[in-house]
Amino acid sequence: MVAGKFAYGKPDIVLSEDQIVTAMELVCCGADEARQHLEPSMREPQITRSVRNAALRIKRRRRLTGIQILGEVELDDTSATGAQIQGRLDLMIQFSAQFGNEEEYLAVECKRVAAGDAHLNRLYVTEGVKRFATGKYSMGHRWAIMLGYVLVLPVNQVVTDIDKRLVQDYGTSARLRAAIIQPETALSVYDGDLKQGHSNSIRLKHVFVDMVPAR
Repeated sequence: MVAGKFAYGKPDIVLSEDQIVTAMELVCCGADEARQHLEPSMREPQITRSVRNAALRIKRRRRLTGIQILGEVELDDTSATGAQIQGRLDLMIQFSAQFGNEEEYLAVECKRVAAGDAHLNRLYVTEGVKRFATGKYSMGHRWAIMLGYVLVLPVNQVVTDIDKRLVQDYGTSARLRAAIIQPETALSVYDGDLKQGHSNSIRLKHVFVDMVPAR
């Protein structure tokens, strides 16, 4: 693979294509390993903690020392004089160049989805994707990840449902397009562009993983 460079972050930082792929594969492998330990009716925070713990184990086995995976991270509103926070991010990934700078990160927002469940699939957009569109997460960034925990297959029905909602809410630029790189442990990966304010466009990696045991 030829590594490309992308402007990323506010202020701008640079991530290579290989780093983005590494982050995506770690999350997917973590989900795959966590899957065998899931229980029925697990909530999103429980699933995400299981995924993060598994991803950390994989990171250590692979001796990947230049990357950290943080969970349930409070994003501080540094412009406020009080105790406000911007939000609580499910997973935050940083490479060594970003260590120590809280504003430089690759965000991962996690949501349960399911074929035939219009409610869950709608929340993926209205409570997940919306946080990137409004700049609550990843303000000024170029890339972020939406991680869909698929509780009911087939995944193509989930994708069709979510794609319709994305176009309805954010226009055709947000339409899901099959990503070139598809990790083996993912059900499918799509790209979608999202307007963030008046000047920034963020590309979301929509990653869907099999979490049927947590149904």
